[in-house]
This record gives sequence, C-alpha cells and structure tokens, in this order.
Amino acid sequence: MSDPLHIVCPHCDAVNRVERARLDQVPACGKCARALFVAEPLDVDSARFTKHISRNDIPVLVDFWAEWCGPCKMMAPAYHLAAQKLEPGVRLLKVNTEAVQDLGARYNIRSIPTLALFLGGREVARQAGAMDASSIVAWTKSQAGVS
Repeated sequence: MSDPLHIVCPHCDAVNRVERARLDQVPACGKCARALFVAEPLDVDSARFTKHISRNDIPVLVDFWAEWCGPCKMMAPAYHLAAQKLEPGVRLLKVNTEAVQDLGARYNIRSIPTLALFLGGREVARQAGAMDASSIVAWTKSQAGVS
C-alpha cells in the first residue's frame, strides 16, 4: 500500500487522506461526505488559496484573473474544460485579483490571465496569457510531471 495523499475538500476544506490508487474512484470527504473532485475550478479567497496550495499533495494550478479582463473571460471556458481533463491529478483554483488583491501582490501578478502551478506549497511554473484547453492541459502536465 502506498503512502496516502492529502487532498483538501473543495466544499468544506477539510484535509483528507486518500490512497493514490483511489483517486480515480470518486473518493468522498470524510467530514462532509461530498466528492473530493468536482471537475471544475474553485473560486478561492486568500485563506482557501493558502490551504489548498499548502495542504494538497497533488499539483495545484491557479488562474489569476479579473472580471474586467477580456482575455480572462475568453479563457474561462477553456480553464473549466481543462479542470475536467486534469482532475483528479491536479486541483484547479481561480483567484480574482480584484477581489483578492493581496494574492496578486504577494505573487507579483503583473498581467492577467496568469496561470501558476504549485507543488508542495511552492510556485514551480508560471505562464501569462490566454490559452486554449489543450494548451493548458499540455503545459500543466509537462510542468507538473503528471500524465
């Protein structure tokens, strides 16, 4: 049996232990009993962002965006589709840099949309500019080392 992975619930933010082999078996949260993977990006505030990037043992992809940004709005459906293709191997988050300005400042986000990939709580890759779903998936897999 492999070491369990820590997976943060997208609903209640409880940290769950899940065997890697069970990721594809629709695991449920031990606290709220809802699915740990919802195949869509999660809109997060600072506290949820910190919990998800620091406590998930899977890569976390973050879309830094803003409501007024045309390219961000154009990329939103592609990012949603990428979530369907990348989960359960990668958790996808969305951070509205207008609503959560501290994160934009902390991560020195200068252009949007910007995708940032986190592993073990650290940013390991960044890509600015709108991308289509297949490009998001390919870039994420190449940077995160997941298949």
